[in-house]
Parts: sequence; structure tokens; C-alpha cells
Amino acid sequence: MTYPSRITRATALVSATALLTGCSLLGSDEDETTVLEVWMMNHSAGEDFVRQVVDDFEARHPEVEVRVEFQDWVGIGDKVNEALTTGEGPDVIEVGNTQVAQYVHTGGVKDLTNQVVDLDGDYWVPGLAEPGKVYGHQFGIPFYAANRVVIYRKDLFQAAGIEEPPADREEWLEITRTLDEVPGQQGIYLPGQNWYVLAGFIWDEGGELAVESGGRWTGALHTPEAAAGMDFYAGLQALGDGPVDTDEANPPHEEVFASGEVAQIISTPGSAQTVIDLNPELEDVIGFFSVPGKEAGKPGAVFTGGSNLIITEESAQPLLAYDFVKLITGDTWQTELARSRSLVPNRTTLADAVQDDPGTAAMVAGAVNGRATPQSPRWGRVEADNPIKAYQTAVLTGTDPLAAGKKASDAITRLLAYTTPTG
Repeated sequence: MTYPSRITRATALVSATALLTGCSLLGSDEDETTVLEVWMMNHSAGEDFVRQVVDDFEARHPEVEVRVEFQDWVGIGDKVNEALTTGEGPDVIEVGNTQVAQYVHTGGVKDLTNQVVDLDGDYWVPGLAEPGKVYGHQFGIPFYAANRVVIYRKDLFQAAGIEEPPADREEWLEITRTLDEVPGQQGIYLPGQNWYVLAGFIWDEGGELAVESGGRWTGALHTPEAAAGMDFYAGLQALGDGPVDTDEANPPHEEVFASGEVAQIISTPGSAQTVIDLNPELEDVIGFFSVPGKEAGKPGAVFTGGSNLIITEESAQPLLAYDFVKLITGDTWQTELARSRSLVPNRTTLADAVQDDPGTAAMVAGAVNGRATPQSPRWGRVEADNPIKAYQTAVLTGTDPLAAGKKASDAITRLLAYTTPTG
């Protein structure tokens, strides 16, 4: 059977129901094949990479056929929840790292705590490992990560006499202030509602977005630590002309960076290619550095996005499912993933794999201090309504940070409750 018949789009697999009934041994003849069902995500690790892993796995397991469906991120939550609830789903599923708690709450996810040592879990990237652990048990196995870095114009830095990226946050402010004093130039473009960036500054101050106690989640933006993080954000944001009431997508900050004299933006390294596509003249002058921390030489906390892999409780092939997860998350394929896709590998010991790629190297360096959003299964409600953005705009337009924080914390608490109040 050719590879395209094994890896296909989910929309083309109308007849896949028969393959998802929990029976993966097709018939009783000895020469028939055991099927391993895997869901991977579109625009993630990439079909070419997955094809190579599948080929490797099937060479190691000649009796097994791996059938992969590529899923779209839009609507995937309901689809995975249904698969877990009915037990009529695949053996292995790629999920967003911040979605693990939601699926564990649904039920039907295999507890892999006893396999952590075998999977070299001591070296996992924290921003992937932590959200994969729910109620003290490891359900999600880190796959890959991505986080924000500072993308900067090397020519503008040099023109201002700045030879090296800043070593810490205070130096970052000083450098950005110098860059902003150049007529017609922005030291940084940072819109007022880039809440992922704010989260890192709050974490650096010892604060949280929300905290859990006794199974109840409450907002935590009314604390002095959150106010300190917001104060740093406000000071940095003022060193440019970013609007206070929109986020980095409105307008796209890559467009602003490409079209004007902007010295810095904070984004994932992939944004640099978007900038170059918009303005090819910038190709040779773009550089990267990790978001600076409070201490010299220590990167700041950053939100870590990415994917984990889960195994379903109803998998008909749990041992093969585990073997597949172990292979794709092991050193060989993690190294290939990092190099071919410019992503952060799942373990800190593989940092050397991306040293030839400046953007990815900066991302990997920052990932050691990566964090994920609170592990509430209802955190998606917060991101949909997003009182954090309203809090940022309120503070940037003069509202007392503690008062604005209290309002935002109350809203977060309501959104994370077991039921959302109406009226």
C-alpha cells in the first residue's frame, strides 16, 4: 500500500468509522495487518515529517499499518471530546499543550506517569511538561514547542551605537528608550493588548493569571506581582506608537515592522519570514534575541505554545501507541523536527540541534523559562472573552492597576467556575 493511502486528510476519510471501532486487527488471518490510528494536526509538524516517522515506525513494526488523519485546529476540541467520550477514536492524538487539562476533565486519556522516566521526562521543556501534567499525573507527552522572542533590526541597533542585545530587562528598557529617541523611529512596536507578552512579565514578578485552591480557580490580576508585571509592560509599550486598545493582530505587527522604522517586535521567529515577504530589503538586517529576564543572562518567562501527544484509554493497541509516541518524541526525530521545521524540541538537551538557525536558537534559549496558561479545563472561556486584554487597556489609559486587576480577576473567576453565570 502506498503512503498517500495511509496518510490522508480527515475530510476525505468518510468511511473511517469502521476503522475507529476499537478493533484494529482486521480479520483473523495471520497475514493481515494491525492498524494504529493517529490524529495529527494541520499546520503543525508537517506532513513530510510525519511521513518519515511513519515509515520508520512501520519498518520497525512490519505487521503494523499506521493510519494518520490530519485534523484542523478549528473545532478540534469538540471532535476530541466526542472521541474520548464515546471511545470511538484513534489510539494517539496530537493536542495543544494548553488543551490537555480539558481532555483529562472529559475523561478517556491514558495516565502515562509511570512512563515519564522511560521518555527522559527529566529534560522536557517546562512549558510543555507542566500543562501535560494534571492532578499530579502526566497525561500529555511533550511533542514540540514555540515561544516568543524579540525580533529586531540590526541596522537600527548599530546606527544607535548598540552592539549587543540587552542582558536584562532594565538594559532592554534603556536600549529601547535610546532607539525611540531617534526621530521618525519606534523603539518597539508593542500594542496594548498583547496579553501573552504580559503574562511573561507577570510570571517574572512571581505573579499568576489565575490560581487554584481546593479545586476552585480564581483570577490573580489584582495582586502586587501582577501590577508590577503590568507596570513593566506599560513602560516598554510607551517606547513606541502601538495602540492601547488592540492586539498584535490588529493591525498585524509584522506589517507595521515591515513598513516603518520599527526597531523591535515581540513574536515567534516565524514572523520574521512574514516581514521579509512584505519587505525583502530587511532580509539581511533582522536579528533575534530571547526576551530578557530580570537577572543578567537569564531569559525572561515566556508563554510556551506547542503540542503534546495523548493516548486514549480505549486504544485497542496501547503498547503500539506508546511505541509510536516514544519514537516521535525521541532524540532522533526531535532533532529532525527542530532542524527541518525550526521548532523547539521537547527536551532541553537538544538545544545544539538548532544553533545554526538564529531565530530558533533564541527561541530554544528562552524556552528554558517557558510557562503555559493556567491548567483549568475551562481556560478556553477566558481566552474567548479575554478580560486580560480589557485590563491592559484600562491600565494603559490611566486606571489604577490594582482596581483594574480586581475587575479582571473577578471576571476570570466567573469564567473558570463550573457553570458560567447568566444575566
